This record gives sequence, C-alpha cells and structure tokens, in this order.
Amino acid sequence: MHIQDTHWATASALATGGGAVSAATGGRGDGPRTTPLRVDAQRNLEHVLRAAREVFGELGYGAPMEDVARRARVGVGTVYRRFPSKDVLVRRIAEEETSRLTDQARAALGQEDEPWSALSRFLRTSVASGAGRLLPPQVLRVGAPEEVGGAEEVRVPQQRTQPAAGELRLVPEEREPLAADDAGAAALLEVVGRLVERARAAGELRPDVSVSDVLLVIATAAPSLPDPAQQAAASSRLLDILLEGLRSRP
Repeated sequence: MHIQDTHWATASALATGGGAVSAATGGRGDGPRTTPLRVDAQRNLEHVLRAAREVFGELGYGAPMEDVARRARVGVGTVYRRFPSKDVLVRRIAEEETSRLTDQARAALGQEDEPWSALSRFLRTSVASGAGRLLPPQVLRVGAPEEVGGAEEVRVPQQRTQPAAGELRLVPEEREPLAADDAGAAALLEVVGRLVERARAAGELRPDVSVSDVLLVIATAAPSLPDPAQQAAASSRLLDILLEGLRSRP
C-alpha cells in the first residue's frame, strides 16, 4: 500500500470541509457558510465514497480517479467536483478508516474484560472490515531502528517498550513529529497501545510484540481477492495463524 504524501496537509483541509461553499461567498471559500447538498448530489457523493473504498482497497491508493468514477457509475468530472484532487479523496477515505479502527478498538476495550479477548476481538473485527487495506501512511509506516551516536533510537508514536534489535516497527516521517492533522492517527495508536499493554501485563501477549506489530497484522491479514467468500476465508485463516504467533506461551 502506498499513499503519496504530496499536498497531504492541503488535502486534509479540503477533505474535512463539509458541504459545498455557499454561493454567497462567490465560491471563494472565504466564509464558514455552507449549503446542503441536493438529494442527487448527496447520493453521488455516497456512491463515490463507497466506490473509492472498494477501488483503493483492491488496488491501493495509486488507483486512478477514473477507476473510482467507473465503479461509482458517474463521470470523472462528478468526482473532481466534490474532490478537487485525488489527494483530497485519499485523505477522506484514510481518515474515515482510521476513525473506524479507533472506534473498534475502543469497543473491544469497553466490552471485553479479558485482555486477550479484547485484543483478539479488535483484530478480528478490524480484519473483517477490510480497514487494514486503507490505513494511512502516518499509521502504517514500517522501518528499522536507526543508529544514533552508537545507540538505537526509534521514533514510535505511543510505543512504550524498549525495541528489540531488528524489530519491525511504526515510525513517523523522519524528523517530522505528528502534526495536528494526525490527531486521528494518534488516537488510534493510543487506544491500540492500551490493548497491547493490557494483554502484555496479563502475560497473554509475547513481550516483544509492539503496537506496530498489531497494526501490521491488520494490514497483512486482509488480502484482496476477487471472490468475497475466498477473501473472507483467507483472512480468517491467516488471522488465526497470526494470532497464534502473537500469543505468549509458557
């Protein structure tokens, strides 16, 4: 999965802007007023968002806007009228999927008393939703430990355990902290970190498993296959294997 970071911040502002700019502003966007979408425009927006999730989930964020328009059964001009660039649409989808994963993690924390049950429930729910194929770059970024002054230094948001040599992990952009636009990603990392810490403290999770490992499981256990039944079966089987690898054994 690859998301271009070009214009990502600008895309964020546009993607979260809500409805169309009020005609009273002359289309300049110099006021907070918005007008509600017409019924047909709202329907087209829903079609585009649904199609974008499907297309990006199957082909990655590199898929062209034309593919999204074709899947939504609208003209590509309709897509661009709502999302002036692909970066804007990508940001919208990535933020929605991050929010959905965060809600799933919070639900698992609140509804499961057993730490391992909470973690495995979160993983199963997230993998089944296919959200792992749509994680944004600031959440899923894998790198190796860096050597700084002869010692390992790893920048990992919300990571509270000492790194093991050669361990795969999440890292943000080099020398670039999480920005205000990344609040959704930070919230996801925080709540998944709580799931991980609980399961580790209970002795049910391998001590070397990190938040990044858990997010990698979500991403890798959601393969994109043409047949929905095969995809569901493959995801379930792969997740069973990965969960066995995560669990602590005497």
